[in-house]
Amino acid sequence: MSKPRVAVVFGGRNSEHAVSLMGAGSVLEAIDRSKYEVIPIGIAQDGRWVLAASDQRYSIEAGELPAVDTSGAALALPSGGSSLVAYDPGSIPVELGSVDVVFPVMHGPFAEDGTIQGLLEMAGVRYVGSGVLASAVGMDKAHMKTVMTAAGLPTGRYVVVRDRDWRLNRELVLKEAEELGWPVFVKPARAGSSQGISKAHDRAQLEEAVEVARQHDPKVLIEAAIAGREIECAVLESLGDEPAAASVPGEVKVVEGHEFFDFEAKYYPDQMSLTVPADLPAETVEELRAMAVRAFEALDCEGLARVDFFYTPDGKLIFNEINTMPGFTALSVAPQLWAASGLPYPALVDRLIQLAMNRRAGLR
Repeated sequence: MSKPRVAVVFGGRNSEHAVSLMGAGSVLEAIDRSKYEVIPIGIAQDGRWVLAASDQRYSIEAGELPAVDTSGAALALPSGGSSLVAYDPGSIPVELGSVDVVFPVMHGPFAEDGTIQGLLEMAGVRYVGSGVLASAVGMDKAHMKTVMTAAGLPTGRYVVVRDRDWRLNRELVLKEAEELGWPVFVKPARAGSSQGISKAHDRAQLEEAVEVARQHDPKVLIEAAIAGREIECAVLESLGDEPAAASVPGEVKVVEGHEFFDFEAKYYPDQMSLTVPADLPAETVEELRAMAVRAFEALDCEGLARVDFFYTPDGKLIFNEINTMPGFTALSVAPQLWAASGLPYPALVDRLIQLAMNRRAGLR
């Protein structure tokens, strides 16, 4: 019998393009080639889909971020089924065969936000990770917080700034933000990997921070700073009918020179440390894991997610955010949390593929 065909898709048209490649490189190394046939597919920043070249670079080298190599054969995913067709310039399309599962190691807008999930749903192709709604709500921090508050999870105070608000009612926006107290964090509402995030200590810095965030997304979130330790927990869907499972929690700390967990702290070597398991009281660990699963279920997540919290000096847990396709290199937080919980990276990758293969196509 032929092996299941897994298309690992990476890249995309956003500022998290390089982060996607770093995760895809780890996934491609970890997949058991004796068990699966693997097709690496890159989406260039101009939107072209290509069959990845054998020498495609996936890692940061000499400070240079990786990007999809567009020299490979162009690809199309026909709307009538789950076949991939390769187009070489001047040649007849070559049928690549049926794809059983797509593993979209993708982040940010036009990727993790339900966009590629909707494309795959329309094509009837099974895929790893959450569906359209969970992906879209998980990407939009404003709607995410609304859902989590409704689910009974404590969240910090924030102000949502839409494009019209900033253009026509800037003074009102600034006044509402000032009521949160200083400092505040300013974020694009629909971006990840700490892209476009700034910490503002006064009105002048706030205005500048909003403009920086608006370079990534016209919708911006201003959040009150929360004093507390950053604790993260990973959640994984069950292969059977059991509830989703939570990993042991870990604590993230950044090295000196970073005011917060910014892009360089996340992805450049030796810029952050992860303590697993986090040094927390046993009852707090159980409460945090239960809250992480509640967040996963509140969004109807599938596959995996990483849920982030603040642990305050007075012992309270405050929900920060959920990431439906977290950073996924072997050294990223979610895979490290699962490795510490007894599920090493190759087994985690296999588990996610199996979950996708077992899921029903269409509405679930």
